[in-house]
Amino acid sequence: MARICVFCGSDLGARPEFAAAAREMGRELVRRGLGLVYGGGRVGLMGVIADTVLEAGGSVVGVIPEALSAKELAHEGLTELRVVASMHERKALMAELSDAFVAIPGGLGTLEEFCEVLTWAQLGIHAKPCGLLNVEGYYDPLLALFDHAVAERFVRPEHRALVLASDESTLLLDAMATCRAPLLPGSIDLRA
Repeated sequence: MARICVFCGSDLGARPEFAAAAREMGRELVRRGLGLVYGGGRVGLMGVIADTVLEAGGSVVGVIPEALSAKELAHEGLTELRVVASMHERKALMAELSDAFVAIPGGLGTLEEFCEVLTWAQLGIHAKPCGLLNVEGYYDPLLALFDHAVAERFVRPEHRALVLASDESTLLLDAMATCRAPLLPGSIDLRA
């Protein structure tokens, strides 16, 4: 792995532990020599993780849609900032530039982005690890929903197993370093 895509909130959230976890993830990426790919914003947890990686001497590639950049939300101090036309282009480029995906706490956009790359792994579009940094149990309800979907036979157990989760960035990145999402039976191999 060379670069990790981190999906996270454009807000700081209700607990100081969320920003602390973003800083720890940023420091851990740099310790491991991994670059950060993220949504390109300067606000919220997005700004926290980007600033942490930059302050520690790491590489940060931000990908932001023109409409958000125009609202002065773009982080101007990144290693590289790519401005794209749409959210669809943003997600496709972030996926192309990344070797794995992590979601730390965030809102609807974070959930949507993570579930999309998870679906792509299920379909065989990529074979990159997908992980949740479960800070203060933030993702417990989502993990329970995934388990419920398995019990109700809407998600296969092998697809549920594609979701790595830990409450510690070091443990999550360790698991991701040794994991490559397999092309599963029933998947369609759409990888280029």
